[in-house]
Amino acid sequence: MVAMSNRHGGGYDRNPREPNDSDGYAKDAEAGVEESKQGLLEPASGDDAASAKPAAPTPGAKHLAFCFVGLQASYLTWGYVQEKVMTREYTTGRFPSATFCVFSNRFLAVIVAAGITLFQHGGRLTLPASYFAFAPCAFSNSLSSFGQYQALRYVSFPLQTISKSTKVIPVMLMGKFLNKKTYPPVDYVEALCISLGVCVFSLANLDDGALSSGGEESEGNVFAAYLGVAMLALYVVSDSFTSQWQSRLYQAHPNVDQFQMMFAVNSWAICMTLFALVSSGELWTTLKFLSLNPAAFVDNVTIAITSATGQLFIFYTIKTFGPVVFTIIMTTRQMFSIVLSTVLFGHEIKALALLGAAAVFATIFHRIKRQARAKRPAKAPPPPPPPSPAKTPAGRLQI
Repeated sequence: MVAMSNRHGGGYDRNPREPNDSDGYAKDAEAGVEESKQGLLEPASGDDAASAKPAAPTPGAKHLAFCFVGLQASYLTWGYVQEKVMTREYTTGRFPSATFCVFSNRFLAVIVAAGITLFQHGGRLTLPASYFAFAPCAFSNSLSSFGQYQALRYVSFPLQTISKSTKVIPVMLMGKFLNKKTYPPVDYVEALCISLGVCVFSLANLDDGALSSGGEESEGNVFAAYLGVAMLALYVVSDSFTSQWQSRLYQAHPNVDQFQMMFAVNSWAICMTLFALVSSGELWTTLKFLSLNPAAFVDNVTIAITSATGQLFIFYTIKTFGPVVFTIIMTTRQMFSIVLSTVLFGHEIKALALLGAAAVFATIFHRIKRQARAKRPAKAPPPPPPPSPAKTPAGRLQI
């Protein structure tokens, strides 16, 4: 039974990061991390100081390596199997439904989120906000994931991966119109540089069909490549709305944690995708396909598992090391994914396209460095020098 209350707290911005990359419901827990830091840094006094517990040791290289390996293993595997499912032939043909991939991912995510929420809240699925408040971002989240999977039928995985970097533009636009946010001019310059880099990467490979994923829909078909770009646009815009709507929910309901958000969004998404599967007839077609192709069933389970474990590593990494370290790890993951996909699936990437990709990643790292510098606490000014002793007219010290 889901217990809900409509308690509103003072709004602070627990703004989701860009993402999540896999399912769109991963968020930046920076605000919560900052709150816990402030609590740890408050000086104890009096009797409290005598009974204060020693501070927890700072996470070291082993913790960082654990987060790095966990994120890389989860999302590199997820990306490889995702491309395999959507672009390669099984015994009886190609996998029939991108919507079913979204459904299976959400199904396992709900189980994981519900289990953690039950454990944290004494066996109750508590939601500090109305369940219906999560429906808009669940719908956009489902659309974004569908666009992400469907795009792979028409464009290559490297293009899909690097196109996600352009999400900063619609995120800023959605933030401006939905949450009345303002951004400094340097943010717009970085967004423009990222977009230009993606355009160079795309156009450099368009003339000879290198955008194609190798599937029959896009083989030598420029129109199909543009259809794939349209699916990527659907992903980027929908995911940007998801993150900003989640930010709005966190501001209105600061008691909502990431696992409650994960449960609510994905339970809505299950209902929406299941309705789409049943009404279109894809559910029965896909179940029959999976019964005839056990390898496809294993691949779908693998995608769901790596997506769920990746989410857990996201939350742990942000909580332990903060959003900057997490963003760096995920940016390197994008580069590794492009290299892995190019090697395993035989994509051709021209030199000019590599230059465009380099421009994108250089801008992203510049953005990370700038934001990290901006979040450093300002140094306290040095104390003023003590006043010099007054002197008598005769030059002697005045006592």
